[in-house]
Amino acid sequence: MGLRSSMRTKIKDVIKACDAGDKDAAALAYKNAVPVIDSMVNKGIVNKNKAARHKSRLNKRVKALAA
Repeated sequence: MGLRSSMRTKIKDVIKACDAGDKDAAALAYKNAVPVIDSMVNKGIVNKNKAARHKSRLNKRVKALAA
């Protein structure tokens, strides 16, 4: 499986859980997505700012559910 593809899949998992309104699933999906996004930076596949932007936007969505 492609590494970039797996990162995109993890991001989509977080978005789906948020759209469904499932707080616990969204938090878990976010927790699983962050290491994958970080590893893409370490491998040089994704720029660190792009990774930070993804993590920030996903975290914002997850936090909005909790509020």
